[in-house]
Amino acid sequence: MSKKSKRLSLLVTSMMAFSVLLSACGGSNNNAGTKDSASGSGEKSEKPVELIWYTIGAPQKDLDTVVAEINKYTKEKINATLKINMIDFGDYSQKMQVKVASGEPMDIMFTSSWALDYVQNARKGAFLEMDSLIDQYGKGIKDAIDPAFLEGSKIDGHNYAIPANKELPAQEVWRFNKELVDKYKFDISSATTMESIEPMLKTIKENEPGITPYAMVKDFMPVMPFDYIIEKMPMAVYLDTKDYKIVNILETPELKANLETVHKYYKAGYLSSEVATTTSVDDLYKSGKWFMDRASTQPMADNLWSASYGYPVVSTPAGKSYIYNWSVMGSMQAISANSEHPEKAMEFLNLLNTDPVLRNMVDSGIEGVHYEKVNDNTVKFLPEAKNYDMPTFSLGNVMITYLNEGDPADKWEQFKKFNEAGINAPLLGFNFDTSKVTSEIAAVQNVKEEFWAPLMTGTVDPDEYLPKAIEKFKAAGLDKIIAEAQTQIDAWKAANNK
Repeated sequence: MSKKSKRLSLLVTSMMAFSVLLSACGGSNNNAGTKDSASGSGEKSEKPVELIWYTIGAPQKDLDTVVAEINKYTKEKINATLKINMIDFGDYSQKMQVKVASGEPMDIMFTSSWALDYVQNARKGAFLEMDSLIDQYGKGIKDAIDPAFLEGSKIDGHNYAIPANKELPAQEVWRFNKELVDKYKFDISSATTMESIEPMLKTIKENEPGITPYAMVKDFMPVMPFDYIIEKMPMAVYLDTKDYKIVNILETPELKANLETVHKYYKAGYLSSEVATTTSVDDLYKSGKWFMDRASTQPMADNLWSASYGYPVVSTPAGKSYIYNWSVMGSMQAISANSEHPEKAMEFLNLLNTDPVLRNMVDSGIEGVHYEKVNDNTVKFLPEAKNYDMPTFSLGNVMITYLNEGDPADKWEQFKKFNEAGINAPLLGFNFDTSKVTSEIAAVQNVKEEFWAPLMTGTVDPDEYLPKAIEKFKAAGLDKIIAEAQTQIDAWKAANNK
């Protein structure tokens, strides 16, 4: 992901893998608060603790160089150093699930609603329950981040990870290469639905042979009026639901219409012929050889994208701003149940979320090498920034990071207003306990791997493949999963007076 677009917590909707292994079992895991006897001592006579941190994103060329500088600072502050391991977006869930299952040594790991599934891994004991750790070693976190993140990310009443303080709602936008918008005098405000963008795509296809009209990846899903039980799985309630009745989205008219449109675009050549297997379109962003795509936004998003790519990017809303479970849990850092240093890990997470020096070093690298300061709180990125291009959204408190050139001084105030304006999705606060349908979810996941990308990207004809998909999902046990989820939602609805 390119520098500064990285700051967008949900730009990943257009380029990340949402497949997760969703096996789960009941029970919680109490934190092992006595493993790190020297934690919090800060005494230089003690040997520094090395914390092993696994986080998401493409491994960076200058990572080791920057970590060496980070370690000088963290050793002085909390007598700890870091070993940072990065795993690229598309591989993260699968590789980390294997590492977690094997008990590989680690202290801190990125988790979310879409990668290394937070709810399911918390419930099966992969992460430490960290309530007491926060109270003792992470007090600054409570003051630093929006309380809605900590409250909204509780599992069965407990916190198992520290959410990134960022935009709270999710809002989809259509993004455009402004140079092409200006060249053809397009009115992007006319882009309100998937169908409405066709005239622009047609113009680009006919007049710009070297440009990909729609830069789409295999994990694409249309914007639809649903709040999903499990993100990117075919069961949801309508956003305007009154009865909280779960629907199989594969059987809805909204999905069928969108699939027909995307298939039409695929046949017209508006998408890459390899879209069903494409995991990244970074090459298009870097070269400017794209016209449009879709992403999630935040305040000043256009400025971030433009600064990232080196040419102007503009956007227009593709949907309303909703606060979902998955947006609250969109970026988190957990402490491994196998951590030998849980207290020191929490000390580090506290520092990461409260100390601008550390946070910006982790985020932006070394001053004078990767960036230079325009003023005390604003930076300009240098050519070497391409060698240290970290996904800001995944690394902690975004609201203590530097401003980019062109950002208004009140940027973070605008974030707070954006957060306050979000509409609560109907299932906000509900977390599905999958322990009774573990085998069915695994079977449904296998079917999803077969059908999802070809259908959603328009690669196959929905008239032919959608009925096959519905049949296979049902055979795998989707109806049983929906029935179990409905029982839980009905109980949750009654308990919360919904």
